[in-house]
Amino acid sequence: MTGFPITAAGEAERSRMFTIITVCLNDCEGLARTYRSLVLQTCSDFDWIVVDGGSQDGTPAFLAAHASELAWWRSAPDLGLYDAMNIGLSAAAGEYLIFLNAGDTLAAPGTLQAVAQHVRRDVPPDFIYGDALERGIGNRMLLKRARSHCLKWYGMFTHHQAMVYRRALVEGQRYDLTFKVAADYAFTLDTLSKCARVARIQTPLVLFEGGGISQAHTALGRREQARIRRNRLHMSNVSCFLIMIAQYAAISIRWAWPSVFETWRCRRMYE
Repeated sequence: MTGFPITAAGEAERSRMFTIITVCLNDCEGLARTYRSLVLQTCSDFDWIVVDGGSQDGTPAFLAAHASELAWWRSAPDLGLYDAMNIGLSAAAGEYLIFLNAGDTLAAPGTLQAVAQHVRRDVPPDFIYGDALERGIGNRMLLKRARSHCLKWYGMFTHHQAMVYRRALVEGQRYDLTFKVAADYAFTLDTLSKCARVARIQTPLVLFEGGGISQAHTALGRREQARIRRNRLHMSNVSCFLIMIAQYAAISIRWAWPSVFETWRCRRMYE
């Protein structure tokens, strides 16, 4: 075990630099991968919170076995992904928050250390984001560059797991459960509307595990994003419609010609 912090019973509470919030449901194997990536971190100034939706696949036993390494955990039914993330938000005590779902892993052992260098600046940022890694055709590793946060009107400019939120800024803020797919987009826009300082890290922060709700329900996600643009960014119906057309075109290319999409949107790290 390289850097995973142990919280002993009765130990005086201390605010760590990071809280990693993981939500899961019946994905003990994925949760174990997430755990192993945290174990390898060279920066130990973090705690880990797991919100399990009442899994039946051995996840509660896994959590109980690692209880001494967890700042907080629970296994009980919830109202879904974003409700579980809200539960994690309520339990978090770190200065900065990272949402790392079961199966997602930090990109490298030095990932948290790279983020910590930005946090330790004289004037720390309110929001930090970076690139993401994905697995593409033939299990090739792809680097998916983040777009600038100034292009937030288009949609999520990087994966939610590659975003780091200053807890003091989002205190009392919650994921809007009226959105089934795009609540993370609304949450991020709400955060950016309050940010004085944003830091873009030129390195991948996460190896993203595909197959989440945003990929499974793309049409619903696009409709919810349009509603969020109108409500949060006060964009016109025409602008929202044109953005949806562009998004659907990108999705169509990804489905019909995945190799073309990889070349256009990502960079192959290695074969």
